[in-house]
Amino acid sequence: MNATASSFGALRRAIVFMSAFAVISDAVLIAFYPQFFESRYGITSEFHVGAYIAAISIAVMFTLPLWARVAQRVETMQLLLVTQCAAGLLCLASAFAESLAGYWVLSMLMFMCKSSYLLMYPYLMRLEKPEDHGHTIGLLSVVVHLGGIFGAVAGGWLLQSVDPAACLWLMAGGDFAQMLVCAWLIGSGRVVRVLGTEPSPQARSARRGIGTRTLVLCLITLTFTFSAYLIRPFFSVYWQQVSPGSLPAESGMVFAIPGAVALIALFVNRHASRRFDHVLANLLLGSLGLLMQAAPSEPLILLGRVLYGWSLFQLIVKFEVVLFRFSKPDDYARDFSVFNFFQNLGVLLSSFAAGALVGPFGIAVTFVIASACLLLTAALDALLLGCDRQHAATAPSVPLGAAHHAN
Repeated sequence: MNATASSFGALRRAIVFMSAFAVISDAVLIAFYPQFFESRYGITSEFHVGAYIAAISIAVMFTLPLWARVAQRVETMQLLLVTQCAAGLLCLASAFAESLAGYWVLSMLMFMCKSSYLLMYPYLMRLEKPEDHGHTIGLLSVVVHLGGIFGAVAGGWLLQSVDPAACLWLMAGGDFAQMLVCAWLIGSGRVVRVLGTEPSPQARSARRGIGTRTLVLCLITLTFTFSAYLIRPFFSVYWQQVSPGSLPAESGMVFAIPGAVALIALFVNRHASRRFDHVLANLLLGSLGLLMQAAPSEPLILLGRVLYGWSLFQLIVKFEVVLFRFSKPDDYARDFSVFNFFQNLGVLLSSFAAGALVGPFGIAVTFVIASACLLLTAALDALLLGCDRQHAATAPSVPLGAAHHAN
């Protein structure tokens, strides 16, 4: 890499900003699809909402690996310039879709183009020093959570005060903002070329063991993601049931509590002398937080959101750091796309499960099942991998989120 310290810093900040725009765009409707479909198209089926969110996951699952292949021959920022422009245009078109079928087609094409932004993460990891991966992933995770806060609150306010189509305009704005940042990076010459290279036979042989561990990590991530996302599609509806008279914007703020907790967790990780990233402890804490949210009590739900948010941040960062420890720079995009495939498979399964469970059993059951699945995740990690042990064996002895960039 020939990037100077200043140009790399500008590139790093630009990628963080792009991540923020991408997450805000994604989060505008994620908590409000039940209200969106009812208000815009008169659809009240819980199964339809679950199927739609599952379809988003399928779109991302099968297109991100294709974008990773394209990125081996086309510079990542140039690729994102085109795909995010296309995503923004498709989002605007979906805002004018009068039929439900038309909205489905246009929005799915939008998410297929939008998924390419996930290539920013392995791109940035190739430029970072391995000892800085923990801090960078923690920072990006906080950006994801804070973007989720802004997106959820903005989406709730737009649904409440403006119009469902306004949510799609804001989503398109996030895509076009990413496009403009890409254009600025390319025009200013700050892009670092990190095209993939064909590995040697020795490298291909060395990959086999790493690939096995990566697949086990992906299986653990699948159950973890299923647990984390099972409660999301109907959380805003659930809060309005527990707190009658609550407005969509208020529901969005409660939905976004884990984002605020993530910011606190990043600060604690950077300045505390001890580690808070232990997988078993955080899985148990997250399980308790989910179980507390099943109680129809506002204080318990709020406290449960805090515990859930803390554990979610620590576990997301830990799993991604371990993923990049198992991988090699030339394989980052490929391995991350496999990792993301399993993440989206977890979202897919959770979306279908939520849609199928809520109708006959009520929303509270999703919290109970999600809590049990986090315990299953703990068992799988203990039996098959041991993320804490693997991380200690492969990573520098720096707490997650505590590393400082040398530049």
